[in-house]
Amino acid sequence: MKEEQVSEKKTESMAHCPVEKKCGGCSLLHLSYAKQLAKKQRMVEGLLHDFCKVEPILGMKDPLHYRNKVNATFAYTKERKIVSGIYQEGTHRVVPVESCWIEDETADAVIQTIRGLLPSFKIKTYDEDTGFGLLRHVMVRIGKKSGQIMVVLVLASPILPSKNNFVKALLKAHPQITTVILNVNDKKTTMVLGERNITLYGPGFIEDTLGTLTFRISPGSFYQVNSVQTERLYATAIDFAKLTGKETILDAYCGIGTIGLFAASKAAHVIGVELNGAAVADARINAKRNKIQNAEFFVGDAGDFCRKLAGQSAAPDVVFMDPPRSGSSETFMKSLITMAPKRIVYISCNPETLARDLKYMTTHGKYKVTRCIPVDMFPATEHVEVVSLLQKMSNTRERTITPDVDQKER
Repeated sequence: MKEEQVSEKKTESMAHCPVEKKCGGCSLLHLSYAKQLAKKQRMVEGLLHDFCKVEPILGMKDPLHYRNKVNATFAYTKERKIVSGIYQEGTHRVVPVESCWIEDETADAVIQTIRGLLPSFKIKTYDEDTGFGLLRHVMVRIGKKSGQIMVVLVLASPILPSKNNFVKALLKAHPQITTVILNVNDKKTTMVLGERNITLYGPGFIEDTLGTLTFRISPGSFYQVNSVQTERLYATAIDFAKLTGKETILDAYCGIGTIGLFAASKAAHVIGVELNGAAVADARINAKRNKIQNAEFFVGDAGDFCRKLAGQSAAPDVVFMDPPRSGSSETFMKSLITMAPKRIVYISCNPETLARDLKYMTTHGKYKVTRCIPVDMFPATEHVEVVSLLQKMSNTRERTITPDVDQKER
């Protein structure tokens, strides 16, 4: 750990968060930041030491208020007082949260304002047990560099009483808000967002900047919650890839295209695949917005997509993979091994499933893990991201052109 990268201080207020034990989200608040990083370093080394030496973790200079996306759940107390916060760990009881050490402060203030507006607009909070009520959640997304703010009101119905006046009152309190969206979630589900979005104010999305690129972010799009560390994470991944400008890159689980577009200026061709159609739509817009012409994005399951690529002998030179916490599917990894790219850069948000997947690919394929670097994307929590590099141990096949895959949407 480089000293300039890490804040060594632990403030007393961090150590005494009033809801720390009930919330369960920030289980490392009792440790100094230096000790948090050391704990995560040991954890990653314990899981990955059989593959290669784990390099020093990349920490933050300022590990506070980094989350650019905040979700709040609303409920009533026994005294019928409206509260907002998060579910207590392992339950569906709402822990009231006024402010949080890891959440953006403006986002927290917007949520408090919305909670204060509910009684005067006679808006009832949703009850999961009875199915009665309207407001389920509020999601606030912040463009850390752009300053743009998205507010998503998640309702059990598409009808918001006095919606124009509600939005007007919200904007009066927070004029920096750039878009307000009504998201309809009328199903009995634990998912926060429903499938339908109705824009009440603004364009229905925000933009933010990573490096020199600008990205469009819709309500349901995946975008890393720690903007500062995301740039370091992606820079590390692209450094691992050792691009020369001649490679074809596959960006698996591409989301809104962030990694692939970051790499596009150093590659010949970028192919992205993502199951979320809305995210792929954003990725295509992001490519146009940044005048990137050598990247294309497909809607589809990463495993199915790669199986078709492998069947058509269309092998990328480098693969970036950034799967969910559950890790990669065996279908995807089998296809990856068949395609035999020169390098695989695996970005993981779960070192345990990373260790499982690295074992599979090094056992079933001719790959060796040569580098691993943890990146602290989530200070004060147990979570840590890891960037790993797998290199093919034998000669690679000649690169071929992109196939005509039927998932492509023009």
